[in-house]
Amino acid sequence: MPMTAGQLEQMIKTALPDAKVDITDLRGDGDHYAAHVVSKAFAGKTRVQQHQMVYDALGGGMGDTLHALALQTSVPDDA
Repeated sequence: MPMTAGQLEQMIKTALPDAKVDITDLRGDGDHYAAHVVSKAFAGKTRVQQHQMVYDALGGGMGDTLHALALQTSVPDDA
């Protein structure tokens, strides 16, 4: 069963409560998304560590319920 953009956003915000999350459904199939996640929790982390934090928030849904996620992460300008 595909994941909705709202479900994806909620999973990320549960793990990273301060996150600003922008989700785009790339194909309209609920299976291929792009996400831009901005969180203070990423401060001092490498890009790989930031992405791992987001993948961890998906609780194993990546590759199962969610086929593809084009991910961009960053720290807020005021952090």
